[in-house]
Amino acid sequence: MKKKITFVFLTMLLVFPYQIGNANINGELASKDEVVYGSLHADGTLNELYVVNMLEVEQQGSIIDYGEYTEIRNLTDLSVIEQDGDEVQLEAAPGWFYYQGNMTGRELPWNIDISYMLDGEEVLADELAGNEGRLLLTIKTSENKRVDPSFFENYTIQISLILNTEIIGNIQAPDATMANVGKKRQLTYTVMPDSEGDISFLADVVDFEMEGIDISAIPLSMALDHLETDEMTSEMRTLSDAIQEINNGVSDLNTGVSELNDGVQSLNSGSRQYGAGMIEIKDASSEIINASRTIAESLGTLYRGLSGTSGEMNLSDLAQLPEGLSIMANGLKEVGDGLTQLKEHYEMAFSALNEAVNGIPATAVSEEDIQQLYASDANPDTIEKLVDVYVAAQTAKGTYDNVKEAFAAVGTTLEGTSDAVSDISNQLRTMAKELSVAFERMEGLDALGELEEGIGLLAKNYGEFHAGLVSYTDGVAQLANSYSEIDSGFGEVAKGTSELSDGVGELHNGTEELADATNDLPEQMQEEIDAMRDQFDKSDFEPVSFVSPKNTNIASVQFILKTEPIEVEEEEEPTFVEEEGEVGFWERLRKLFL
Repeated sequence: MKKKITFVFLTMLLVFPYQIGNANINGELASKDEVVYGSLHADGTLNELYVVNMLEVEQQGSIIDYGEYTEIRNLTDLSVIEQDGDEVQLEAAPGWFYYQGNMTGRELPWNIDISYMLDGEEVLADELAGNEGRLLLTIKTSENKRVDPSFFENYTIQISLILNTEIIGNIQAPDATMANVGKKRQLTYTVMPDSEGDISFLADVVDFEMEGIDISAIPLSMALDHLETDEMTSEMRTLSDAIQEINNGVSDLNTGVSELNDGVQSLNSGSRQYGAGMIEIKDASSEIINASRTIAESLGTLYRGLSGTSGEMNLSDLAQLPEGLSIMANGLKEVGDGLTQLKEHYEMAFSALNEAVNGIPATAVSEEDIQQLYASDANPDTIEKLVDVYVAAQTAKGTYDNVKEAFAAVGTTLEGTSDAVSDISNQLRTMAKELSVAFERMEGLDALGELEEGIGLLAKNYGEFHAGLVSYTDGVAQLANSYSEIDSGFGEVAKGTSELSDGVGELHNGTEELADATNDLPEQMQEEIDAMRDQFDKSDFEPVSFVSPKNTNIASVQFILKTEPIEVEEEEEPTFVEEEGEVGFWERLRKLFL
């Protein structure tokens, strides 16, 4: 009997916990939280939706809440919750009270579209399970304009996928945050408030299956008011100053390259003059050799004519000899003057050549320096030209250093040759004068014998001179032929430095523009931060109820959504259940106390 009384009493307490003495007391609600749970189809469309309402009761009594629910369920105790239209009435004690409300025909604040492409062809989710190939999964979110816009404007969406790496590999998801979870890979995407989402990933799949996609949405919470920007702006100032220093360095480089270009152009001009002078010497060599050969032959003929014929010679014919020697002397003088003038022109050209080549900087540029230049923001084509011109300039400088002594010896040789020709000319002129005087004072054949001996000595010495002159002109011809290649190289170097100067000028224009654009970089960054703060600072956002605008004191509203998984269907084995008579609620409850 006592057991039955206890059972009835406990039953009354469970069913009517707050009916005794509290039926007419109005409760007081401190705040309310809503967690919206939704199950989605694999394509993102809504399947089912329910809300867990969390009421923070401040004063015990009757509480009124609002929501258009098709079904409600008490998640706190066994007390009855009454529903009249959109009005929900319940009795609650101080503390938290939870109840669930199911909704149909209600839409989410976002349109969610999930699509699948396998090997480039679009497929439905239910056709994807168990297949293999290259999978492209795309999720797009946009505002549902039929729902209160405050959710779209103030809520951050987080999308999370769990992929089994045993059947899903070669994952490419550049916009995702990736994490390893055992043998699985978790991809997480974030869509900021007031923004449309368009995310995707690529992967190779075999016997494809996938857990449901988790999608949650909460109000954006960022401590933007306490965002420290001093260090960032300081670093940006350092970057801006560094860019300015780069610009200054490029400016100095531009000045140096311009000077290098001017020097190389002078080198090229001097090289052309030198080459032209060498061609003139080469072309004049045959005339010099022919004139010298004529002189040698004339002296030989004269000597042979005098030799052994002093007794038979008519002395009156010798009167023409001084005049002939004077003509020879004048011809040699012209040759000597020509060589002297050629020497002057050559020395001027050689001086210009030497000054231009010495103007090429000998500073070595290391491979590390070149790689650092490549790593900068400079135009790669301009850097390539810089390197090519640098190599060509150093090659020309090295070539010149190797042949510099030969170039320097040419002037000395020309001077020596000119002096030798002038000496011979003077000797011939002196001989002509002495012969004239001798002929005037000559008595008998003794003087003629002396003349014969002098002419013979002169012819012998001149033969040696002529042989040396031939050797010299041959050397000049070889030098002139070889120098054409050197001159061509200088021309290429000049062309390269001209292009280099233009390229570095463009580089300087670019770095100057970059320096001007980044001069106020810290201020620009601060402006961007302020704009971001204005865009994403939701500190003044006051949550509103998702289920009904009549609800007040809303502390938070969260959305937790999940798509159905993509699974390969397995055949179910038949199960045998032993039939029993159905046991009702009251019977089960009664057995607890028996």
